[in-house]
Amino acid sequence: MGPNLLDAYWNHGGDDASIVRNIQKGFPESGMTPFAGILTESEIRGLVAYLRQQGAAFAAGKIALPPPPRDVVIRSERQTFRLETIVANLDTPWGMVFLPDDQILVTERPGRLRLIDRGVLQSAPIGGTPQVFVHQDGGLLDVAADPAYAKNGWIYLAYSEEGQVADTSMTVVVRGRIREGQWVDQETLFRAPPECYYTGYIHYGCRFLFDAEGHLFFTIGDRGHAPDAQDLSKPTGKIHRILADGRIPSDNPFVGRTGALPSIWSYGHRHPQGLSFHPVTGRLWESEHGPTGGDELNVISPGYNYGWPVISNGTDPVWKPRAGTQEGMQNPVVFWTPAIAPSGIAFYTGNRFPAWKNQLFVTALGGQRLLRIETEGDQVTHQEILFKDLGRVRAVVTAPDGLLYVALNAPGRIARLVPVATPP
Repeated sequence: MGPNLLDAYWNHGGDDASIVRNIQKGFPESGMTPFAGILTESEIRGLVAYLRQQGAAFAAGKIALPPPPRDVVIRSERQTFRLETIVANLDTPWGMVFLPDDQILVTERPGRLRLIDRGVLQSAPIGGTPQVFVHQDGGLLDVAADPAYAKNGWIYLAYSEEGQVADTSMTVVVRGRIREGQWVDQETLFRAPPECYYTGYIHYGCRFLFDAEGHLFFTIGDRGHAPDAQDLSKPTGKIHRILADGRIPSDNPFVGRTGALPSIWSYGHRHPQGLSFHPVTGRLWESEHGPTGGDELNVISPGYNYGWPVISNGTDPVWKPRAGTQEGMQNPVVFWTPAIAPSGIAFYTGNRFPAWKNQLFVTALGGQRLLRIETEGDQVTHQEILFKDLGRVRAVVTAPDGLLYVALNAPGRIARLVPVATPP
């Protein structure tokens, strides 16, 4: 009935007063004894404080769940499926991309680029990849393949690097090729100016997405400097759009605007980690981490301002964002409080799950869950938790075989969802 007391999901209210009340009164009809006559009020409040402390450690990955089963069958609202592990023993897989000949490239946040060849993890990582600054949120982040990869071989990497001043860091975007197990031909597509290399180890981004015309979208978090998200002269707290070789498209919304970076596509973002195009409407959807609560799902329009840190549905004692609307700023289509820490997202475009066609799948780190979201136009009409407590879900991809693949952390593995026929 209550499988995890440390995540952010509560059936009967997650604020302190609700938890105190629920412990005191219990739920006798469900088998939970009232503790009002067993624990004193002080002991109950101490228990709530302990749950908060342990919950923070759990959200930070400092408390590990028992090893999940390699394979588990799950019955959801529209589809019974088996979650089966393809590759285990990875170290914090962050991004993945499918290549021809049944190969998958996976980034491990500590700085390794790994190749899975026909379901087998190659023992040696790709050699010669960039030196990575690894600390908290920082490390080797997303990976993508050029839409014309079969002809040009370009692979795109995002990672955090240390700045010229010790203990400062920032996100970098490069591309290169893999030849005989080595990273070669590297070109830098995005590197911020030295003044944007900040201390602290949070909110680097970075998620990639190519559109049908070959433009590369990538996200950069606010790096903990929230006002930068509103400053068009700074790259942080933005979604950017460039050509595959790093040049700026002439139709970007801020091209020619004095004081604005021409690569910016949208701004006012806190820590965006998910991008996906709706397969029917063509609209760009984005997920991002809120402060305390207020995690967001947004529909992105070029040149629009998404509010951070002026408005938010979460709370932050430093920046004190306001809830509600603000002229000239966009509200999310949906938000989550308590926080779920959304990471990668993907609209399902395969044929193996007809009941899920064109629906959005959202990964969640803090809640250790995968969400299925139904939409109509730019609106969310229904949400379902497909599974939870099987690992911190970092990325989700529709694979060439029509299945959904997910990257999970703690423990690190790649798994896939496989349809299971439901008996009549």
